[in-house]
Amino acid sequence: MTRSRLLAAATTAGLALTATALGTGGAHAADPHVAPGGNFDLSVWQLQEPVGSPGKPDTVPSSRLQGPNGYQDAYFYTDTRDGAMTFWAPEKGVTTPNSKYARSELREMNRDGSAADWPLAGSHRLSATLRVVSVTKNVCVGQIHLGSGGSSTKPLAELYYRANGDIVLGTEDSPAGGQTLHPVGHVNVGRTWSYTVAVSGGNTIDLTVGGTTTHYGIPSSFKPYKQYFKAGSYNQSSSDSTTAGARVAFYGLTVSHG
Repeated sequence: MTRSRLLAAATTAGLALTATALGTGGAHAADPHVAPGGNFDLSVWQLQEPVGSPGKPDTVPSSRLQGPNGYQDAYFYTDTRDGAMTFWAPEKGVTTPNSKYARSELREMNRDGSAADWPLAGSHRLSATLRVVSVTKNVCVGQIHLGSGGSSTKPLAELYYRANGDIVLGTEDSPAGGQTLHPVGHVNVGRTWSYTVAVSGGNTIDLTVGGTTTHYGIPSSFKPYKQYFKAGSYNQSSSDSTTAGARVAFYGLTVSHG
């Protein structure tokens, strides 16, 4: 893997996604000899992996993820070449009851161990620096997901990376379903890029790519719902293969609320 570093841009209003292609040079300060928890603050994350019993994937709590000797395995580990926090989701794996796709993905939590569940009002931000190492068709690398407030298990927004390098934002039309896709950029496989997702005010989705910002209204049907962030490798294709899939390496991952 190449060594890369990117500073994620942030916005002050709405939901922003910034995708910028970088060269493969530079340096990364992460320690390649420790678990991901030694390089990243995992105190506000829970891990879900593509193994377990049917309809019930295994999860790893924050308490086990934290620190240089924290949890890692074949699906979630530190790349010993560059220190990247790496997520592997094969085409075949255990899925949740509401999805047919496997994932190795972090779910936002509160520091007390409870599930994060914040209102659209206020200021909420997720920033990531990453590269897609491999993908068969399509992988979701970041989400704003519906929490409490109703029966829907849909996301508010998903950021997809496709095998041809296209980056696409999917915004849900309503909690009942239906998704609108918005092309937001292009980065070749293996190149480093960044995104920042920020929600503020609860009324608008602002999409920023290459200095251009596009605005999307948040449908009123989402207003009763609270939200939480997700990040990692949520594969968007399935087969009987355990060797094909999506591998995503993160070089930065931060979340903040205000």
